Amino acid sequence: MQSNTKKAVLVTLCAQLALNSFPTQSHEVSFAQSVYFIPAMLIAMLLPFSLLTIYKLIRSQKKLQISEDRLKSSFLGSGDTLWDWNIVTGELTRINDGQFFEQDKNVTTPPNRKNIHPQDLPKVELLLKQHFSGHTAFFEASYRTKDNLGRWRWVLDRGKVIETDPQLKPTRMTGTVKDISRIKSTEERLNLFAKCVENLSDAIAICDRNFNIIDINPSFLRFFGKQRDHYINKPFKLHGYKESYIEKLKTFLLDKGHWQEELKLPNENKELMPIDLSIDVVKNSTGKVTHFVVLYSDISERKKAESELQRLSNRDRLTGLPNRNLFFTNLKKLGAQKCHHALLVFDLDNFKKINDSLGHQLGDMLLCRLANRLIKLTRQQDSFYRLGGDEFALVIVGTNDIHKITSTAKEFLHEITQPFHMAGHELVITSSVGVVLFPEDGNTPEILLKNADTAMYHAKQQGNRYLFFNDTMNRQAVKRLQIENLMRFGLKEDHFCVYYQPKMNTETNELVGMEALVRFITPNKGLISPAQFIPIAEETGQIIEIGEVVLDKACADVKRWLNKGLFSGRVAVNLSAKQFALPDLTARIDAILQKHSLPSYFLELEITEGTVMDDPKEAIAIMKSLSARGIHLAMDDFGTGYSSLAYLKQFPLNTLKVDKAFIDDMSTERGRNMVDSIVTIAHNLDLSVVAEGVEYAEQVHILSELNCETIQGYYYSKPLSAEHFEQFLEKQQGRQTNKLTLVKS
Repeated sequence: MQSNTKKAVLVTLCAQLALNSFPTQSHEVSFAQSVYFIPAMLIAMLLPFSLLTIYKLIRSQKKLQISEDRLKSSFLGSGDTLWDWNIVTGELTRINDGQFFEQDKNVTTPPNRKNIHPQDLPKVELLLKQHFSGHTAFFEASYRTKDNLGRWRWVLDRGKVIETDPQLKPTRMTGTVKDISRIKSTEERLNLFAKCVENLSDAIAICDRNFNIIDINPSFLRFFGKQRDHYINKPFKLHGYKESYIEKLKTFLLDKGHWQEELKLPNENKELMPIDLSIDVVKNSTGKVTHFVVLYSDISERKKAESELQRLSNRDRLTGLPNRNLFFTNLKKLGAQKCHHALLVFDLDNFKKINDSLGHQLGDMLLCRLANRLIKLTRQQDSFYRLGGDEFALVIVGTNDIHKITSTAKEFLHEITQPFHMAGHELVITSSVGVVLFPEDGNTPEILLKNADTAMYHAKQQGNRYLFFNDTMNRQAVKRLQIENLMRFGLKEDHFCVYYQPKMNTETNELVGMEALVRFITPNKGLISPAQFIPIAEETGQIIEIGEVVLDKACADVKRWLNKGLFSGRVAVNLSAKQFALPDLTARIDAILQKHSLPSYFLELEITEGTVMDDPKEAIAIMKSLSARGIHLAMDDFGTGYSSLAYLKQFPLNTLKVDKAFIDDMSTERGRNMVDSIVTIAHNLDLSVVAEGVEYAEQVHILSELNCETIQGYYYSKPLSAEHFEQFLEKQQGRQTNKLTLVKS
């Protein structure tokens, strides 16, 4: 009885143990429950076991549970997902699966099929089939899958079949899923950098801490040649440079971290090529140098481009001669070397006329032909330059021998004057040469060129010759610059005024007009002679602005005197050659006349014959345009230039002015006959005549006999300011009134 009771208690305890160990409805099955599960009926049959044995079993099960909990915690801490797949039913159990979508409820292979990226799915299926068929010991695949936010993430899925059916067909499989998105991103970046290095056109070598080459890119082999094994694990070298140079380089790199220099290294064909070599250190997280990256940049093309650019910047594109830039560079070198040399500077006389009449293309061709002609006259050690436009320079090196320099200057001048036959034209040109010596005439290229230009300017005034620079020229050049600056300031501050010289009728002694003459009166220098400032103004172009000031003031004065009833004649204003060449000349004159409401009848423009004879056909067109507006035209200084009677009769002139030089010469019979001829020509062309520069009564008498109707000069009056001329007009009006009174009486 007692034995049966013990058995009953034992069965009850075993049954209870079995019930406590029975798996729940949950899909999460522990390893201990799946491996060590003992069916309750089996326990009931183990009646022979003692209670001690059962107690030990319970303790073992608890230890196993603790171990399982630790294992589960480890998986949770790692972030990996643990999965258990029943291949037959399609049921998938996962642990630590918080970031991925739940499994597909449909039975699929693989079970998470709908969440695998379409591009990666074929690869996953293939790897799974290979594992199922026994070709691989493990299933391992990296692919993209969606997380619970719908983003694609890279994962590493690893697993193994743990159960099969009797036909060895897989029935159960377990494994893990690891998120490798960061690893994959890093891998992609590394792959990108690797591709960049592989495809970089510059050669790259990577060295270890000891400066042994551990890797090179394909460009390295293309440039330096040979096989990869020839360089790998070999010390870094620079062909042609000593080991001591490499050691200094290493020391510098360890100190500064970067080194760069242009070197010449042989390529695979043993040709020395310019290389921009740069080396940088690579440090680990602790700041310790681990590697060196060497970059070889082939700069041969850049060097060629720089050389070509330098050649272009130092060569004149038209003639191919060294240009102004190289001129200054070479003269600085000669000066630094204290080398004696002479500088000859010249340009072509009236070259602008060739360009204007025959075209710039022919002008350029002429410059090229001249350069080719003169370069043959230079010695090997001398240099011939084109400084710009039609200006050239010759530097004679290593001598200050005056005889040698003058012989060369004469030879150049003679060669320049030899005719050029071009495009059906025979062109004869002349030049003037300015000569300076180093160091006597200057110790810098700038001073030498300035003084040579000054000497050339004076030589040009004397015509087709050479001149050495001297102090007198320099003083004249300084004075010329001072006057130029004074004119610029005078135009700004209104220091130019107009004086008037009367024109008188020889028979009636009455005023018939006057000439407006410019005067330049400065606050400090006083009156500056027109003979000084007008030639400079014509060269600088300031004569255009000065001419407009004179015309404007003359028109204003005449309008005032007309309104007062003091004047009824014409005012004559000189028109310079530069003004005459203005394309909008007539528009400018119209604007001034309209500004003062002065009828064009009261304006006469005086033009020198040299101005109109430069281009007679163009001059005729301009003069006709002015004449059509009612403006009278006079030819000034007639007979002093190279007048052509054939053109004279075509010019729409109203007046000829006889130059003072002819008036002064009337004391001789030949001089009197010359004036008589001019007056006769004028009258035959139906032109009036004005004799200027008349100073004596005898001259007045002769001119009256020659029927010269108008006289201008000191005999009647010197040029007067506007205020004094108004007084002169009032006196003239008084005389007219007295005459009328006498006639009436």
